Amino acid sequence: MHGRQEGRFFHGYYDHYCFLPLYVFCRDQLLVSYLRPSKIDAAKHAWAVLALLVKRLKAAWPKVKIIFRGDSGFCRWRMLAWCERHDVGYIVGIAKNERLNALTAHLQRDALDCYSERGTKVHWFTAFAYGARSWERKRRVIAKIEHTDKGSNPRYVVTNLEGQPQGLYDKLYCARGDMENRIKEQQLDLFAGRTSCHRWWANQFRLLLSSLAYTLLEAIQRLALHGTELAHAYVGTLRLKLLKIGAVILRNTRRIRFLLSSACPYQALFFTVAARLTPE
Repeated sequence: MHGRQEGRFFHGYYDHYCFLPLYVFCRDQLLVSYLRPSKIDAAKHAWAVLALLVKRLKAAWPKVKIIFRGDSGFCRWRMLAWCERHDVGYIVGIAKNERLNALTAHLQRDALDCYSERGTKVHWFTAFAYGARSWERKRRVIAKIEHTDKGSNPRYVVTNLEGQPQGLYDKLYCARGDMENRIKEQQLDLFAGRTSCHRWWANQFRLLLSSLAYTLLEAIQRLALHGTELAHAYVGTLRLKLLKIGAVILRNTRRIRFLLSSACPYQALFFTVAARLTPE
């Protein structure tokens, strides 16, 4: 925050005055960037955003399979029930609690014994039916039983997807962690945190500008950088190596000329990108 702006509230988890933006990604592609005040539940408006996205995506691709993935902050039974009614898959983290830990207590004890005997990290997976008191029915929960030199660390996710527990957890759910890198690119490399205007909608507009910059760089990377050394680079690296080039601009009545530095170490890559983005 930058002063007493509209929507300014203190957030206990972050121990600071802040906003609480909501991002939705489909792999590397940004679908939603929505500024929210920080006095709300972490899942506030997520249900409405999910419903709008599903409606729009199925209008374009009626047979597409949509999977909603999120951390435990988005584990709300109404969202899960809505996904089940609208043929949307989900795999969402669920915070550990006494009941879940009691259901896996015997596996945690066995993992401790195995770790004590072998001295190496233990990773086991299991699945079972579980229903929180607020849920209208039981759902499938996948548990990762982990024991390391730091002790026991069980993790849980709830899902309506079929498949082996370890495969769903490792290959599908854990890939959610890469979205944290996409958010860091927004906040750090594209200045989405510069919400320094006093008015709320001006700050929302600033967030959208950063999001559009990300969308532009993601499109350049997807369309013109495949097979190059920057094919999987962060947007900060793209800005530094591909866009921050010293140039002289000459303008006359007929045209505008950009004279780029001949000492640029990435000029061959720059020309490759320019050629791939030029329509035939």
